[in-house]
Amino acid sequence: MATIFLLLGSNMGDSVQLLAEARKQLEFQVGKLLRSSALYQTAAWGNTEQSDFINQVIKMETRLDPQKLLGTILAIEKEMGRLRVVKWGPRTIDIDILYYEQEVINLPELKIPHPNLHQRAFTLVPLCEMEPLWLHPVLHQTNHQLLMAIDDVLSVHKLQ
Repeated sequence: MATIFLLLGSNMGDSVQLLAEARKQLEFQVGKLLRSSALYQTAAWGNTEQSDFINQVIKMETRLDPQKLLGTILAIEKEMGRLRVVKWGPRTIDIDILYYEQEVINLPELKIPHPNLHQRAFTLVPLCEMEPLWLHPVLHQTNHQLLMAIDDVLSVHKLQ
């Protein structure tokens, strides 16, 4: 079994419900859900002219290898209405692989750890809620250290 961390995000429709459905589908198709962060309302990153996102990090165990995991995630996104029209555009659901154990994968279609993880407060805040001492296998810093060094000033607020 491999320990993985995924980032879920949505800024279209009922985002809270869409994240719940994504967690359900991931448990059914990927593996055991070990832990979920709180939900966070976050300003859009990259393409900021859109609605805020609701984001959450989840920790899971899976038997899928990284490539099969990616294929399964892409299928779940498609089933849930994800359209890839504009880079960093609005979406019903977005599921990113943040970490797959301590593996480093650099393929054209798959990069693990996520290449922008260390630049995004909306990723690091929920990661630090769950695993502040998890070590980034490329940068050799903990999630907490990465968050303390971040330049991202976009707002990240825990939902009550």
